[in-house]
Amino acid sequence: MLLGFETVNLHPQLKQAIDALGFKSMTPIQQQVLKFTLAGHDAIGRAQTGTGKTAAFLISIINDLLHNPIEGTRYRGEPRALILAPTRELALQIEQDAKELTQFTNLNLLTLLGGVDFDKQRKQLDQHPIDIVVATPGRLIDFTEQKEVWLDQVEFLVIDEADRLLDMGFIPSVKKIIRYLPKKEQRQTLMFSATFSYDVLNLARQWLFEPVTVEIEPEKKTNADVEQRVYMVSNRDKFKLLKDVLNQEKIDKIVIFANRRDQVRKIYDQLRKENYAVVMLSGEIAQDKRLKMLDQFKSGQRNILVATDVAGRGIHVDGVSHVINYTLPEQSDDYVHRIGRTGRAGAQGVSISFLSEDDAFYLADIEKAIGQKLPLTRLDGYC
Repeated sequence: MLLGFETVNLHPQLKQAIDALGFKSMTPIQQQVLKFTLAGHDAIGRAQTGTGKTAAFLISIINDLLHNPIEGTRYRGEPRALILAPTRELALQIEQDAKELTQFTNLNLLTLLGGVDFDKQRKQLDQHPIDIVVATPGRLIDFTEQKEVWLDQVEFLVIDEADRLLDMGFIPSVKKIIRYLPKKEQRQTLMFSATFSYDVLNLARQWLFEPVTVEIEPEKKTNADVEQRVYMVSNRDKFKLLKDVLNQEKIDKIVIFANRRDQVRKIYDQLRKENYAVVMLSGEIAQDKRLKMLDQFKSGQRNILVATDVAGRGIHVDGVSHVINYTLPEQSDDYVHRIGRTGRAGAQGVSISFLSEDDAFYLADIEKAIGQKLPLTRLDGYC
């Protein structure tokens, strides 16, 4: 049985925000982790996107900062809490959640992302002392090396999606950042990962002090509200099939995933040429343009989004009716993540995967990961 937030000792201003957001009961990971983190323990949590882990660590941070205000002088560029995220999109999602949870407090938030004007971010540091910094590793290092941000007063560190930080090669940067922080015994550290690989657990041993471990298995690896189809198609016919799907399905919003940036660019260019209302997200696009495109997709101004897994991670957009795996992901976890973009909040969704000779290699691992066989459909004229 899930407990309500009134069962944990939260600061009134934080409780007010939780009530205003309509959160009634804690999710399983919140219930398991908050009893430890609110008491000051370090924690490593294994949880997928959509389990409430972001709110779990934000509640822990905000509650701690509110209950322990700093008396006396605060200095420029000295945050009390630091949240590290692997991608700009995830950092922006965390920022949005943090703004909602701090709406009745006087806590100040700063998000540091690559691809955004450095001076504009620096000016925010001049306005008031910063309590919480959300950052991607590269940009945070820029700020610390230019002595704009000082991390020696950080009381609370969160490392989100540690497995993705590993995959993307960010661990040397994170190690560098951690050297600027107080020792692990003198701060509280939370680390979250979708998987507990040997490398993730090894990092936890280095960075966390006597942590508790919380593991949440998704009730189902994939959502029962998502109808999963696999269409067998040759590589050369994929775009033709994509157009057929777009023209024949009843689509509100659709996300099309491909594995590589060049594939995303090619699909985007082809769809634009055919006058589809399309935007794209990949690492090659400047941050301000990415935000503009994402806003156009969220608002429904454009209803087709083409993305890589890295760009698509951490994006939560309401009303996505369809997901297309133009190429099957190489990591089975990414399949679960991709199809989780649709069928949200009780709505029905459709996931369509294109299976060519190049994709077939990944199918067995995906079926093993989700614990079910996917129905294969041979379409006339496409094999």
